[in-house]
Amino acid sequence: MRALGSSPTGGPGPYRRYEVLHEPADLAAWAERSRLTPTPALEISQDEVAGARRLRDALFRVVVAHTRGELHPPGDLEVINETAARPALAPAITPAGQRQWAGAPSGTHLLATIARDAVELLTGPFAHRIRTCAAEDCHLLYVDTSRPGCRRWCSMEHCGNRHKVRALRARHSEEG
Repeated sequence: MRALGSSPTGGPGPYRRYEVLHEPADLAAWAERSRLTPTPALEISQDEVAGARRLRDALFRVVVAHTRGELHPPGDLEVINETAARPALAPAITPAGQRQWAGAPSGTHLLATIARDAVELLTGPFAHRIRTCAAEDCHLLYVDTSRPGCRRWCSMEHCGNRHKVRALRARHSEEG
């Protein structure tokens, strides 16, 4: 899941070997690295961890199909839509004017928030800017928010820099 801008957690098929969502604490740690502010103090069940993996895998397949111009897999859309229909995290204001989360936030609230974010992305103004990293050994998905809309790498600091270094070495080996 990367809908909220966090670190990869594994995925379907060959990405299963990178799985990091095993226990409720793993999902809580992922939420802590996300862009949710403040980080909600979540009550997470083992079933919600399984739901997080199911949602993440469905999102991955739908977004990959989207980037290829293919039809979205119906079963995966069902997972996303059913998750998005649940109650999401609800923001509230503290007496000191700070943001907090209302009620007792759960893993279900977190997953609904992620699914809603994904629906907004896939149907919103940046839907045509969802990309797969151009690096041969990277399959991360990202949203190109650059002004010209021609970004090729998930991260210029990582994949883009590696490409530049390889190109420079190739030029130098041709010259020498």
